[in-house]
Amino acid sequence: MSSTVSSTMSAALADDRMAQATQLQLTWWRFCRHKLALVSLGVVALFYLIAIFADFLAIADPHATDARRSYVPPQGIHLFDDGAFSPHVSGLKGMRDMKTFKLSYVPDPSRKLPITFFAHGYSYDLFGLIPTDRHILGIAGGQPVDGIFLLGTDQLGRDLFSRLMVATRISLVIGLAGVSLSLLLGVMLGGISGLYGGIVDTLIQRVIEVVRSIPTIPLWMGLAAALPNTWSVTQVYFAITIIISLVGWTELARVVRGRFLALREEDFVIAAELAGASQLRIILRHMLPSFASHVIAATSLALPAMIVSETSLSFLGLGLRPPAISWGILLQDAQNVQVLAGAPWLLCAAIPVILVILAFNFLGDGLRDAADPYG
Repeated sequence: MSSTVSSTMSAALADDRMAQATQLQLTWWRFCRHKLALVSLGVVALFYLIAIFADFLAIADPHATDARRSYVPPQGIHLFDDGAFSPHVSGLKGMRDMKTFKLSYVPDPSRKLPITFFAHGYSYDLFGLIPTDRHILGIAGGQPVDGIFLLGTDQLGRDLFSRLMVATRISLVIGLAGVSLSLLLGVMLGGISGLYGGIVDTLIQRVIEVVRSIPTIPLWMGLAAALPNTWSVTQVYFAITIIISLVGWTELARVVRGRFLALREEDFVIAAELAGASQLRIILRHMLPSFASHVIAATSLALPAMIVSETSLSFLGLGLRPPAISWGILLQDAQNVQVLAGAPWLLCAAIPVILVILAFNFLGDGLRDAADPYG
């Protein structure tokens, strides 16, 4: 009897809690029940932490070249030595190929190089503000050709792990910046279209249809080809962000327009108009918060498309160009089948692309399911 009363009281308390909760709380509770979305949120957060601390995580200068260590295979970290905890990697030794007479460097197990944590390395600005040269790993001693090559090296002897850390920052920031600009364009133009209607709505919708009717790849190629070769890496970076944003805002604009058409006759919107609120205030303060969760879900689903767009452009040679480093630029080295046969580790740049795209899609699905907590 007591257990029945206790369960009844618990159910009543849960109902009261649900009745008093805000829409944001209801959305979060429902999102927490989506386990795959929670895991994806952790994966996305991990990648953005890597992006923030990319230079700290990089072991070597991502731009430093050394032809002597071209295509060095990935090295494993040995944690123990003679039963004692002593992290170390093997040094490199030169060997000459008797067929091509080319000198290459391979791991030498007889040379053990101790690993140091928070080691000194190349200089950089942490968070863009704090000058430092500390890195998560380093080696004590060793020859100039030695290093910690967790993912091997490329043709020019550059450390792929360090380049992948920096590439993660650039690709994710471009995606985030592109989505932010698309969000601004989509919300403003979609809101104006749905709120005003008439000729303004017709004009904006025709623009959306024209943009959506243009094939994506030719549009990218044409816009990217228009970028001058004399532009710096920073200029190309911002240009690619704008190009991707100008293509990606149309879907969100239509979603916002549809919601605004449904909301503009609601009592709270009419009351705001009668109170003398400006159109911009009505959009930002009254209408957008009522379906902010839907906008967040649409944004999370648009992020992977932005990242794939930048990666595709850079892979095709139409986006960022060396010495910039992005996932697409790293994958350019994996185009040659003959090179991949001898150095398959060059494909490692595809792994974070796949993981991030899957994580964003699962996260978007979870947010979309949680966007209507009353459903």
